[in-house]
Amino acid sequence: MVLIITRWLIITMAIIAASMLVPGIKVDSLLTAILAAALLGLINVFIKPVLIILTLPLSILTLGVFTFFINALLLALVAYFVKGFEVQSFLAAFLGSLIISVVTWLANYFVNIKTEKPKRQDFIDLEKGDDGKWR
Repeated sequence: MVLIITRWLIITMAIIAASMLVPGIKVDSLLTAILAAALLGLINVFIKPVLIILTLPLSILTLGVFTFFINALLLALVAYFVKGFEVQSFLAAFLGSLIISVVTWLANYFVNIKTEKPKRQDFIDLEKGDDGKWR
C-alpha cells in the first residue's frame, strides 16, 4: 500500500513539474494534480497495454518511438476528463509525457522497494567433518 501511495505522489510531482516546464500544460491546484495522477495511473494500467498491443506493428516499425505518441495521447485523454488540468496542443502533451516519464523513471529508481524473495537452493553445501564423513 505504501508503494502505491509513493508512486502516486511521484506521478503527482511529475505532473506539477511538467506544468512548470511546458508552457502548454496548466494545473489549477494540487488536488487537480492528484486527481490527474490517479487517473493517469489507472489509464496506464488498463488502457495503455491494450493500445500497445493494438499498435505493436507500428511500434516495431518505429523501434518503439511510437510509444511516446501513445503516452502523449493518454496524457491528453487525462486532460479531457480532469477539470482544471489543461493540455493545449499535441506538442505540449508530447513534451509533458516525456517529462512525466523521465521524472517518474528517475524517482522510481531511487524509491524502488524490493521485496525479499526466499532464496532457492539449487545445491546442497557439504562439509567434510573431522571424522571424514560428509555432512
